[in-house]
Amino acid sequence: LKLQFLYLIGFSPLRLHPLIPPFQTMATTGNLVTFERKGHVAVFTLNRPKERNAISAELSEEFEAHLDVFEADDALWVGIVRSSHEKVFCAGADLKSINAGKNVQTAKGGFAGFVKYPRTKPIIACVDGAALAGGCEIVLSCDLVVASKKAIFGVPEVKRSLVPAAGGMFRLPRVLPLNIAMEQMITGDPMPAERMHHFGFVNVLTEAGAAFPAAEALAARVTINAPLAVREARRVTLATLHQEDKKAFNESMKSMMTLMRTPDFKEGPKAFIEKRAPRWTGVDPVAQRKKKAAAEAAAKKAKL
Repeated sequence: LKLQFLYLIGFSPLRLHPLIPPFQTMATTGNLVTFERKGHVAVFTLNRPKERNAISAELSEEFEAHLDVFEADDALWVGIVRSSHEKVFCAGADLKSINAGKNVQTAKGGFAGFVKYPRTKPIIACVDGAALAGGCEIVLSCDLVVASKKAIFGVPEVKRSLVPAAGGMFRLPRVLPLNIAMEQMITGDPMPAERMHHFGFVNVLTEAGAAFPAAEALAARVTINAPLAVREARRVTLATLHQEDKKAFNESMKSMMTLMRTPDFKEGPKAFIEKRAPRWTGVDPVAQRKKKAAAEAAAKKAKL
């Protein structure tokens, strides 16, 4: 029963794949997910290389905590998720953590503290190795994907009478043609990055070892834009994906009204007229006031 649960929440049978050697779960010290600020970009690095970045309860909690910081910091506009392992992006859930009775899901973020996290900012997956099962589902949770030609993607759960329950079954057909997603789903066979790029799953395809510089370049193409506008464009795109036009237009107008109350809304046209690069703040004064009021109310309640 524990083994079945392990697979359901993202454990990958990577050791059964001919390209990936077997591994043993070992305790690690230090940061399980490193968090680095590079200008307006946050870089999250899955950092359990000896365990092929298998997702433990501790890693999930750490990842979610970093996401909290990322979301709260107005100076961080886009994120990149990468791996510290040369051959594997992420090996799914950690067997040792599960057998110890620990939950590799968090209340807010779900598996890895990430796949269900209520983000408002875009995140880029940087993949330079195998992303199978739970690893693939982490990639599916990102907004954009940069992958090298040595990367492979797949959801092999059906090979062991299981299903990809951390988002794979509904997110994969959203980003791939239905019959291609179905092929992956019911055969369990992985696909190389080149084929995934052909079908639009991968935004940028690179040579082996060049994924991270390409991910940084893609992030720079995002951060040159107004951060709040990027956030609203992302939100409305996802929210209206299956909505009728009337509701989608209403959501679009609501988005414009949100932007109109911000300093960046004036800065964009002003910079164009003055023929200079815009100086974005990424600050929504109304949202800041609401956040401050909510924090004060929570602190007051805690004292009672």
